[in-house]
Amino acid sequence: MPLVYVTRTVRFNAAHRLHNPAQSDEWNRAMFGKCNNPNWHGHNYTLEVTVAGEPDPTTGYVIDLGDLKRILNERVVDKLDHQNLNLDVDFLDGIMPSTENVAVAIWNQIVDVLPSGRLHSVRLFETEHNMAEYRGE
Repeated sequence: MPLVYVTRTVRFNAAHRLHNPAQSDEWNRAMFGKCNNPNWHGHNYTLEVTVAGEPDPTTGYVIDLGDLKRILNERVVDKLDHQNLNLDVDFLDGIMPSTENVAVAIWNQIVDVLPSGRLHSVRLFETEHNMAEYRGE
């Protein structure tokens, strides 16, 4: 059977601040620039989740995209959309909400709940120019 990669795209809006409390305010401003704004800043995120597997001989699906949509909405979008990533999201508690760390946290939210296929990658676009990809390594 062929190995096929299926991708679902979702979007959410969220605010965050990049700030390491173990470092000085000067260090944080120098390291993170505008992303260290004490009054937060926001992004219109785009998330691409790719599931790999062999198509089921009965349905032809690697994963039912309706199931994947539901999982992404319940475990990711509903928790992140219009939230402050530093303050409001249980699965980001204590984690610096960089795009890289949020991508890993999203992976951890969905990797064990897929009904079929295996999670191949999480690609999180913070802007149209910046994204992080995590493949479970």
